[in-house]
Amino acid sequence: MLTLSLVTLLWAFSFSLIGVYLSADVDAYIAVFIRMLLAFLLLLPFLRTTYITKRKAISLTFLGAIQIGIMYILLYHAFNYISIAEVLLFTVFTPLYITLIDEILINKKSLPWQWWGAALLAVCGAAIIRYENISEGFIYGFLLIQGANICFALGQVGYKRLPLGDHKEQRQVYALFFLGALLVSAIAAVLFADWERSPQTTLQWGVLFWLGLVASGVGYLAWSIASKQVNTGQLATMNNVLIPAGLLINFIFWGSDINWIKLFLGGIIIGLGVLLAGSRVKLISKA
Repeated sequence: MLTLSLVTLLWAFSFSLIGVYLSADVDAYIAVFIRMLLAFLLLLPFLRTTYITKRKAISLTFLGAIQIGIMYILLYHAFNYISIAEVLLFTVFTPLYITLIDEILINKKSLPWQWWGAALLAVCGAAIIRYENISEGFIYGFLLIQGANICFALGQVGYKRLPLGDHKEQRQVYALFFLGALLVSAIAAVLFADWERSPQTTLQWGVLFWLGLVASGVGYLAWSIASKQVNTGQLATMNNVLIPAGLLINFIFWGSDINWIKLFLGGIIIGLGVLLAGSRVKLISKA
């Protein structure tokens, strides 16, 4: 849990760095590609495929493509439509997606009605936060974050259940995780990127190097290894610690203009949605 907490604090800075220094000037596809390339290059020297089967290698590559390749493309584009605080708050359903994936894909259970009520409350909470300025762009940003949440949840559940050995063995194959993300981001960049919006300043490159080498390369390796040491309930819960940490860091260091009343009220309603869904689908504590 200590490792997960430390990585959460590390990632809390990442949201503000993306929103403040990259989202307005650097193309999202390019930013994600550079970040994944740096993380892959950091782990590449440790790569050893001697003791991993072809099936596991493909599964690990696929999980990386989903959890951080597609997820980051969705996340970075969301910053173009909603604020940093809203991006953070709208990640609140990630723990429920983790449980939902475990329940349906692993335990083969049906979707309970409480999930639809929870989704409705989430939409209402988001509406309160942006009551005076609900636009097509805002809705698009909200949906992008939900897509990112699902990708992140799917990858975490898949990695936790994929047998990869001890800490050393995981470190030796983790470059494959970033290879999947790199392939997805490279294809997206070639097809859709606006290369005129490549990073130009030393600050932008510095932020990308930090995000790629530290937040991604070191952060995801540590998070993934630690996720295998806790139960699914603890893993799901730790995903929401990022929200208050990120909001606090964004306010302290960047002094963001946040309507705290609307954010608080909307957050309570979204939180009620989380409780409603959790009343039927219990976090798995013995997985």
